[in-house]
Amino acid sequence: MNPAELVTALSDAYKANADDKQASEMSAYMRDQFPFFGIKAVQRRALDRDVAGRGPGRPEHHYLIKVVKDCWGRGEREFQYFAVDYMRKHYRRLDASFLDLGRELVVTKAWWDTVDGLAAGVIGPFVRARGTVETMDTWVKADNVWVVRTALLHQLAAKEDTDVERLFTYALQRSADTDFFIRKAIGWSLRQYGRTDPTAVKRFVAANEQAFAPLVVREALKHLQPSS
Repeated sequence: MNPAELVTALSDAYKANADDKQASEMSAYMRDQFPFFGIKAVQRRALDRDVAGRGPGRPEHHYLIKVVKDCWGRGEREFQYFAVDYMRKHYRRLDASFLDLGRELVVTKAWWDTVDGLAAGVIGPFVRARGTVETMDTWVKADNVWVVRTALLHQLAAKEDTDVERLFTYALQRSADTDFFIRKAIGWSLRQYGRTDPTAVKRFVAANEQAFAPLVVREALKHLQPSS
């Protein structure tokens, strides 16, 4: 099954399982920015696995890119969700040229749902595997809020492999931002690393509390107990 056939099969599966009522609710939740088929996540992922299983088990870079671009060009949001999950599974198959496309995906049809999936599940693992994390040093200084958010969240799943100096540096570099999505990303990135090293996060926040908005501090310390 070639890339076009795979996306056509995906479209057929989505259309056969569409739910207009749920579609309206999902679109409203996303501030009516995107149309939906109205397929809930568990069911959608089951459909996605079935369709993806008809394609190659180890898709090459060019195959992945064709599927992703086709999905990103389609209207319903479920297509973009498929693309993010497909890359998440096969990010090691992407070659070094992917980051240019990755940035394009971040800023196209941009909202937190796809951006966060790309940041933590695709771009973060990709740059760590490729040894190109310095790219995030450039992205975190960008003017586009979604590119910045991607850089802030790219280590979200790194756990013990987190580059702590980079994490804290990024937080301070963007500490003066007033944008809600950037502030939330700073707090989330710190809170997530706090699951691995709560003491380090508490010390960092305490030492720099005046630099951060109250929202950032609340998010960073949300699940940390005083005794941590």
